[in-house]
Amino acid sequence: MATSASTPRNRRAGRRSPLASAALLLIGLLATGGAYAAITASSSADAASQTQVAQLAEDGQKLFAANCASCHGLQAQGTEDAPSLIGVGAAAVDFQVGTGRMPMAADGPQAEEKPVQFTEAQIAALATWVASLGPGPSIPEEQYLKGDDLPAGAELFRINCAMCHNVAGAGGALTQGKFAPSLMGVTPKHIYEAMITGPQNMPVFNDRNITPEDKANIISYLKFIENNPSPGGLDLGNLGPVSEGLFVWIFALGAIVGVTIWLTAKSN
Repeated sequence: MATSASTPRNRRAGRRSPLASAALLLIGLLATGGAYAAITASSSADAASQTQVAQLAEDGQKLFAANCASCHGLQAQGTEDAPSLIGVGAAAVDFQVGTGRMPMAADGPQAEEKPVQFTEAQIAALATWVASLGPGPSIPEEQYLKGDDLPAGAELFRINCAMCHNVAGAGGALTQGKFAPSLMGVTPKHIYEAMITGPQNMPVFNDRNITPEDKANIISYLKFIENNPSPGGLDLGNLGPVSEGLFVWIFALGAIVGVTIWLTAKSN
């Protein structure tokens, strides 16, 4: 069969057009360049982040040397007057310093809450440096500071916390001059940090004891009772039967005795 005269003799079956080859080459170069740029940008961001953390830790070490080393030691190794901070994590520093408990104003059975002595930036620097000394609990993420199951949070609080802090979170007395503070007005972050670090006489509730989600539920329960007044009227300090019994003895029985004396005097 004769070949058509209109078909070029040098045309081969399946041969790629030069334009198509150039386009494929251009696409490959663009893809390679984009991947390289992404990796380079990521590496640069990581390097910048590491530099920022290193600078923050350096600032924290200087603050620690000036304000905390006299008790805890220059390397936070602890002394006769204060425990080691190696391995306590950023959460412990953020709680203790962020609530004003540290630095302590004076020796006592336990560190009490007082006005905060440092700015948020300084607290972050101190926490970063202490966290660099050894692994420990980190500052909680925002997603774990609010739960959506109030009944579960209330039950967990009654089981694990109410024996010291009172079922309404009003606090209570312990032994040897110590006490469980009121939880009203405490920020969600500090409540979470207290649960994972166990300050003062409080036990540590790690994630195997109480999951992060359940810790968030406990926080939400505490915020609920903080923002909702007592439905029964006067809460009498939320101290339960002690305050209620005292109220009855002083006011109710006192009123009865007073009326009785008045009636007796009238009858005479």
